[in-house]
Amino acid sequence: MPQTDSSFTLVAIKQPEIYPGIPSVTLNDQTIQERCRKILQGMALQNLDSLVIYADKEHGGNFEYLTGFIPRFEEALLVLHKNGEAVLVLGNENLKLAQHCRISARPVHAPWFSLPNQPMETALSLSEVLQSAGLTGKQRVGVAGWKLFTSTHEDTTSLFDIPTFIFQALQTALTPACELLNATHLFISPRDGARIINNANELAHYEYGANLASSAALTALNAIELGKTEKSIAALLAAEGQANNVVTIAATGERFDNANLYPSDKKIQAGDKFSLTVSYKGGLTSRAAYVVNEAEELHADVRDYLDVVAIPYYRAVVSWLENMRIGVKGHEVYELIERVLPKAEYHWHLNPGHLVADEEWLCSPIYPASDIPLASGMLLQIDIIPSRKGYAGASIEDTIALADESLRLQIAALYPELWQRISARRAYIRDVLNIQLHDDVLPLSNTVGYLRPYLLNKSFALCRNVRRTS
Repeated sequence: MPQTDSSFTLVAIKQPEIYPGIPSVTLNDQTIQERCRKILQGMALQNLDSLVIYADKEHGGNFEYLTGFIPRFEEALLVLHKNGEAVLVLGNENLKLAQHCRISARPVHAPWFSLPNQPMETALSLSEVLQSAGLTGKQRVGVAGWKLFTSTHEDTTSLFDIPTFIFQALQTALTPACELLNATHLFISPRDGARIINNANELAHYEYGANLASSAALTALNAIELGKTEKSIAALLAAEGQANNVVTIAATGERFDNANLYPSDKKIQAGDKFSLTVSYKGGLTSRAAYVVNEAEELHADVRDYLDVVAIPYYRAVVSWLENMRIGVKGHEVYELIERVLPKAEYHWHLNPGHLVADEEWLCSPIYPASDIPLASGMLLQIDIIPSRKGYAGASIEDTIALADESLRLQIAALYPELWQRISARRAYIRDVLNIQLHDDVLPLSNTVGYLRPYLLNKSFALCRNVRRTS
């Protein structure tokens, strides 16, 4: 049996504050212009004549980054030329959105992008439609899907993650001499992608979702009681009519019964494992623990859960939080987690931390041998997932931003209410949880660092025993 870590203890502490009903922040015209400028600069560095940006409901982030919308239930393309000219290629039910596009763009109709069995009559082929979007006589064209391929076993510039019928039409539209390459990295490369760095307006825009998710999650955690159904808890995660960017989880007992991914009518029982996750643009909050009041209510085989899983995991998250700052390199974070929570024992395998924005997972600068420095404007998700056979998991995934002094001053000046929330979260983490954050670290979720291992005991959570001096 492992030795108890005396640095952390389960004690009665006050819950973090939540902020329901805060107004969302719209991206301003200056931000949209800055975004477009970054992409055009990236195209120039890659010597691209044109960039074809793919979107559908699940994979619309790069498209939305410039247009402000996703094509909902259809596919869409944004064709951006090096001179700044833009063309929207849209299906039947998204043509009306072209007039609302955040950049100036000419629409062309591609009925093949419409829903099954809708009217698709047209005098042009799809390749001819693409030619009408300006894709003629080009020498070098990039395609941005949504996936950043990181395999070391093949040339990833020749992998394309767009539907075959679109890719084949694109090949036909271009001359045989035109070089076609995967250019998704222009948006989401963790080293220099346009989307990895956010300005003050963008951070305020995304904080809305991080606050929303963490507020809903804490409300749901407080509602967990024996006999309630998964659905009744999940209903508390549906916040302000906003669209989720991952499947909502409220799962008691064993997950995935009958291959089900969604909250069901299953009732919460004493001793159950419980998982809860909700995510909106800008932030995900996730929790995993046991439905008990204290260790004695657990089955004898897992009664040491606090020492075997929860506290070692919490120590790793605290280490992550206290070492986050501008300039730290990705491999240093990866190696830190390997030291404090060895992979061979705790079986985590994903990158321990990644970037977020409109998607829950954008990309990650944190991986073995990564020399990518963390930078001001990055929006980071705590994502360390331990696994010990026979035990429930432990999870306190939440969102932070990194901001240098200049960016912090901008946020405070432009968004004073946001700055007050950030300051209050930092004070809670410092004074209640005894976790010491660097000045660069801005908590965007309300529940950063807050872990209840026993979900029926709503007064007790883990914290550091003795506050560390800086």
